[in-house]
Amino acid sequence: MVDIAEDGRTWLLSGPTSSYALHLTEADELLHLHWGPRIALDDAEALAASPLPGYWPFESPLDGREEYPVEGGPRFVRPALSVRTEERRGTEWRFVSYGTAGDGEELRLLFDDDGVAITLHHRMRGDVVERWVTVANGGRARVELLRADAATWTLPDREGWRLSQLHGRWAAESRLTTAPLTYGEKIIGSRRGHTGHQHLPWVALDTDATEEHGEVYGCALGWSGSWRISVAQLPDGRVQITGGAGYDDSGLLLLEPGGAYTTPVFAGLWSAGGFGAASRTWHAYQRAYVVPDAERDRPVLFNSWEATHFDISEEQQTALARRAAEIGCELFVVDDGWFGARTGDRAGLGDWSPNPGRFPHGLKPLADQVHGLGMRFGIWVEPEMVNQDSDLYRAHPDWVQYQRGRRRTELRNQLVLNLAREDVRDHLWQQLDALLTSTPIDYVKWDFNRCFTDAGWPGEPYPQRLWIDHVHALYALLDRLRAAHPGVAFESCSGGGGRIDLGVMSRTDQVWTSDNTDPLDRLAIQHGFSQIHPARVMAAWVTDSPNTQLNGRVSSLRFRFVSAMAGVLGVGGDLTAWSAEELAEARGWVELYKEIRPVVQRGELYRLRPPADGLSAVQYVLGDETVVLAWLRSQSYGEPVPAVRLRGLDPTASYECRESGEVHRGAVLLHHGLRTGLKGDLDAAIVRLRRI
Repeated sequence: MVDIAEDGRTWLLSGPTSSYALHLTEADELLHLHWGPRIALDDAEALAASPLPGYWPFESPLDGREEYPVEGGPRFVRPALSVRTEERRGTEWRFVSYGTAGDGEELRLLFDDDGVAITLHHRMRGDVVERWVTVANGGRARVELLRADAATWTLPDREGWRLSQLHGRWAAESRLTTAPLTYGEKIIGSRRGHTGHQHLPWVALDTDATEEHGEVYGCALGWSGSWRISVAQLPDGRVQITGGAGYDDSGLLLLEPGGAYTTPVFAGLWSAGGFGAASRTWHAYQRAYVVPDAERDRPVLFNSWEATHFDISEEQQTALARRAAEIGCELFVVDDGWFGARTGDRAGLGDWSPNPGRFPHGLKPLADQVHGLGMRFGIWVEPEMVNQDSDLYRAHPDWVQYQRGRRRTELRNQLVLNLAREDVRDHLWQQLDALLTSTPIDYVKWDFNRCFTDAGWPGEPYPQRLWIDHVHALYALLDRLRAAHPGVAFESCSGGGGRIDLGVMSRTDQVWTSDNTDPLDRLAIQHGFSQIHPARVMAAWVTDSPNTQLNGRVSSLRFRFVSAMAGVLGVGGDLTAWSAEELAEARGWVELYKEIRPVVQRGELYRLRPPADGLSAVQYVLGDETVVLAWLRSQSYGEPVPAVRLRGLDPTASYECRESGEVHRGAVLLHHGLRTGLKGDLDAAIVRLRRI
């Protein structure tokens, strides 16, 4: 809801536990007032009555206090908006009007700068504040957006801020790190054309929070291209977080008369319940407002990649499908190698028709067999890429990103198609729509296996627009395919976790967390992922042991399954090489996962012990059901497995442990269930409790 003061210059947005307030001065300076515990409109008006600080040499009283600092005037902080017209650079806006939309949930503040219209959008969903900006050219000959961030967030005056972020690389994504925030700017982002493995577009700040207690401020950007988030501690100690699309300030778009640009959403939340409560608020927000069909549990899938790589055939895939069905998989996905001349990574990308030597009658016979086994059928695609050895590239070598007179850089032997071109977009739509129409496909794994390097567009008057327009074209293509084929689910993948953000998640049903399927490594990756994203979208596979893809580590089937059961369970091993005993054990784990799946995918998450400990554990709570997944990294000197205190339960209720039959009352300390189920190295256990 939005509360508005009588003078129409103070606004208050409130959720269940938090409030966000801003105020417009008589000089049309838009000031941030409050972000934190819920307050009343009277409280916001009292804050608005406080004067700005007086003059101080070489400083500006506006810095660290404005809601959306623009370039120009007495400001020295990083500007969120940088505009260049044919006459000047910078912004000197005047307030025009305010309004609400969406049944009064969205606040819109309209400003104008000599024909350039700037609308600031604020919307409270639960305790998550969504912010974004629209810039429109009202008739000027030329408006160049050098930078247009989605939002600047201002934190309260406080000492000792700490910054948490998720960093990594390929096969080691989403690793959580926390460090003291120091004076100056800390910048994270991607200049690679996609979200990137190196950072997830999320930050959290606190002063003394733990998993269970303390105030946490978090921000997450919904954009799947290059991006930047800047966290600045200013000279007076105030902290601001600014973020949006694009990595630098060299230019986003050129707005023609009547043209407009809307930034992605930069969402933020405040929590008083520590990092755990902040994560649960993020998860609830995404299940309610971001992830499509989040109320539907995701099926157990089998993916053929690690079992076969490029060496695939209809007969071989059919054999794998039979084994997958036997252990209880519900979705069978044929990965890379089914199309064009794709017998390796040097050819075939761009030719999205079945390889006639491998699938002489197309994919439909295999899809029919998979459906006959009681499973859904899925395929892998990488539509934004092309090999030089492909029919598509031979016909249209100008359709890729390239710089005239420069070598076309190949990574993984492929080039990036320029989706900003209308003819490329139309071609991809025709190819993918025909594929989904001609074959009964239920699921598409959409990959993106290289970064932008030669982001040129010879002949285009403003070629740098491809950085923004490529992502808009991707979104439009996914939206169009989902509308035309509503029964098809989509997974976002980018060589693992290289494209995970709120933007792509609003158009896909789950994401591939990492190409690293080692169950021990995955615990840290999944721990970091859970800081912002819910288990409902976190795909995790059980693959072969030893782990031949990465590190050669040997682990039990039990450990591999319990690790993967913390998210959306999948299987990716060569089932034709598994023994009868292994297949029987796998069937049991899949059956157990189906029992606990609603709790894992839709329940509230409590991180009981982090992966850095010898024992790590997570807990999911949904209604009267509780599920605990625990992993023992190692055990030394015969020391007993420590007790684990559960959270989120009714202290006055009784809970029965389904594994041991014990009845617990109040706060539950798991002793017996874990001590009898865990021992040695790389062991795992699942404990289920039901309120009685």
